[in-house]
Amino acid sequence: MTSLAVLIPIALFLGGLGLLAFLWSLKNNQYDDLDGAAERILFDDAVEEASVAVPGNAVEAKTGQLR
Repeated sequence: MTSLAVLIPIALFLGGLGLLAFLWSLKNNQYDDLDGAAERILFDDAVEEASVAVPGNAVEAKTGQLR
């Protein structure tokens, strides 16, 4: 019975802490864009054209200049 006197306040404290964390997340707009991340995976990013280096030419690959 004495263990319940310790466990009940601990459980109430942890529950209140969880409630405060949830309310903080609501206040800071954590749940505003729930579909954005799920839909972002479906669209390609804009790909920039990369310069193609000749495989055997390390100087051109490092400096961008021909020997």
